[in-house]
Amino acid sequence: MTRSGFCGFKLIVVFASAVVISTLLAFAPSGAAPPSPVKDIAVWNIPAFDALPDDENGRLARYGRTIIAATYAHIGPAAVNPAARYAGNNLACTNCHLRGGLKKFALPLVTASADYPAYSARTNASISIFDRVNQCLMRSMNGRPMAEQDRPMQAILAYLRVLSTNIPVGGTIIGAGAGAMPELDRAADPGRGAAIYARTCADCHRPDGSGVRRNVALPEMGYAVPPLWGQDSFNTGAGTARLITLANFVHDNMPNGTSWVAPTLVPEDAWDVAAFVLSQPRPQLAGIDRDFPNLLLKPVDAGYPPYADSFSLEQHRYGPFAPIRAEITRLKEVRGEVPNPNIR
Repeated sequence: MTRSGFCGFKLIVVFASAVVISTLLAFAPSGAAPPSPVKDIAVWNIPAFDALPDDENGRLARYGRTIIAATYAHIGPAAVNPAARYAGNNLACTNCHLRGGLKKFALPLVTASADYPAYSARTNASISIFDRVNQCLMRSMNGRPMAEQDRPMQAILAYLRVLSTNIPVGGTIIGAGAGAMPELDRAADPGRGAAIYARTCADCHRPDGSGVRRNVALPEMGYAVPPLWGQDSFNTGAGTARLITLANFVHDNMPNGTSWVAPTLVPEDAWDVAAFVLSQPRPQLAGIDRDFPNLLLKPVDAGYPPYADSFSLEQHRYGPFAPIRAEITRLKEVRGEVPNPNIR
């Protein structure tokens, strides 16, 4: 398929729209209302950062790009300035948001600034893009929140604003998120995933999941290949600590160099290897049991209690998820909401 020129783009948009519509229909509950109309799809039109004016905004945006690429060096736990040590591990934002947030189905950041303010089910409140960045710092980076006026935060926000320059508020893009491959009708199998990890992942991420440091003696240099578990990895509250997100990310992006256009792993293998990774130890986020004031809005694959339904922790971690969704739908009709008992 051609991927250049207006005609090629038009074909891709039509195809992607059809996929979105068919997916919504396939997963809609029986008797549910028709899906909402598909939003207008915005063209990826990213300004050239190196061509931005040499003014405060241009300098901030370029600094933000640097922080996204080398987070560990600027705000990591071994950063030169102790007051700027906001991240609790030596990962980089680009370890999850590949190519600085510019790769399709690799958790792109292209619409991030345009998407907020937005309602957050996790907090039951409207949050800003500043709040969302701090959530990443505390969860994916296992760190602490940064003040909005701090220069690194201002730089990150400037970078995100530039990425969203040509995205309308509420607009969507082809390639958002991590993808949506078919789910298994069984539980994902960490044991089977261990063999897949050894065969396809261990050469880069190491057999013990510790990744590859650029310089063992200088942690502020970060990783050439990020760790997938252990104390320098993302904590239990991160988005990638949920199976659906991680499995789709793996399917569309791993091993390194893979593209959603030609995935290396079949879906079954991606589900199982993601389950293996998430079965390994990682930092625990304090207070995580107070996430989601209305438990009926909690993602079905959130791997920590409490839950509104009666399904086990094991099934919430590894699936299958269809029975959980059906029960949540029933509870919404009967009860409307289920308050989190840990929030007083």
